Amino acid sequence: MSFGTVLTKRMRTAPPVRMVVISFLILIIIGGFLLMLPICSRSGQGTRAMDAFFTSVSAVCVTGLSRFDTWTHWSAMGQVIILLLVQLGGLGIITFTTGFALLFRQKLGLRELSLARENLQGENLNVSQLIRMILLVTFVSEAVGALILMIRFVPQFGAYGIWISVFQAVSAYCNAGFDIMGFQHPYESLIPYSGDPLVVIPTYLLMLVGGLGFVVISDVYYAKLHRRFKGEKPAPLSFHSVVVLISEAVLLIFGAVVFFGLEYNNSLRDFDFMHKLSAAWLQSNSIRTAGFMALDVSKQGDLTALISLLLSFIGAAPCSTGGGIKTTTLVVLAATVLSVMRGSEETVLRHRMISHAVVYRALTIFTGGILTVFITTSVVLLSNADINVGAMAALQEAVAAFSTIGMSPSLTPLLDDVSLVALIVAMFIGRVGLVSLGLSVSIRHVSKAACVMPEGRIIVG
Repeated sequence: MSFGTVLTKRMRTAPPVRMVVISFLILIIIGGFLLMLPICSRSGQGTRAMDAFFTSVSAVCVTGLSRFDTWTHWSAMGQVIILLLVQLGGLGIITFTTGFALLFRQKLGLRELSLARENLQGENLNVSQLIRMILLVTFVSEAVGALILMIRFVPQFGAYGIWISVFQAVSAYCNAGFDIMGFQHPYESLIPYSGDPLVVIPTYLLMLVGGLGFVVISDVYYAKLHRRFKGEKPAPLSFHSVVVLISEAVLLIFGAVVFFGLEYNNSLRDFDFMHKLSAAWLQSNSIRTAGFMALDVSKQGDLTALISLLLSFIGAAPCSTGGGIKTTTLVVLAATVLSVMRGSEETVLRHRMISHAVVYRALTIFTGGILTVFITTSVVLLSNADINVGAMAALQEAVAAFSTIGMSPSLTPLLDDVSLVALIVAMFIGRVGLVSLGLSVSIRHVSKAACVMPEGRIIVG
């Protein structure tokens, strides 16, 4: 039996969760090799392998951490490759392949449906309908966002403004945080435009739609809009969608109030009132999703930096292009704590009981995230002792990597290769999910007979 035959057979019989993880790895490898080519660098000298693969991981994992300013280092070809990696990584390569098969009216087998469902984080949904919705919302949102951004950038930069608008729209929707505004001020991201509504509003809406999650968007459309179009009475949203929308609103308002209040006379002091309000609102959303900077994070106060770390660690909603432990994970854990404090043995949220499996998964994600951030921070501190990296700066870098936010105090270009490897691992874990990564490695086969284990009694607290 040939190697190709064996490989094909192994891939066909591999668990769906493993194939999802492998698809991201393949995309990263291809992107890394392409970015090494001389044609992708502005200097024409090529890019060092570690730097190229770090950028590829950052793009595929929609993080935005970079060794270089995107416009300063990468040529037009390099920028195109980065944007393609962001688009494919943001939605998942399996979503694209499955989606286009559906668009061309090809039927999906059980294998394809299982892969797509796993790529959408195991949701028990109408996969075909959801994927069509994902592709439609994605391309329409990015196209509309780019057209609005062109109103600002084309008069300012001519034809090049078209490319800036397209790049910005895709990066914002996929919550990647990459920008190509470095020809003006390298590493300043959107700070020069944080008070411009023609830039802030479409960027914010793109980040919001990408960060809400495809399940919520589909639910809102079919329960509310689609039924109105058909002249029917709108249906109530699912429990998941309600929790996501409420938690999103609370976190957005909380973050905006924090940035506006704490940074009013600090990093925002040079802006007028409306500019400060606009920058605070954009920063509140960006710190949990894309990582675009609306204010100079190197000038923000310690308390603001601490709250920013918390918001970044929480991240966006499940099944979205954003990272972090996810808003629903925080909600489930908070509900569990409150339920235990009230003497309940079950987790209750909005008069609904949350299953133990969901609570265990939330606890695993939270604990795994803490450990990943701690280990990554430790590696950065230990391997860069010669440049006196501060603990807060190292922690910000680690959280930015794990949460795939990418907003850090410009430490990435100074780090050694050991730190870059640690950040690569953190970004990959943050993108594919700790549980999915663990299952892809550990899962072998389903046991034919269930094994009943004795109860282990232990006292906690």
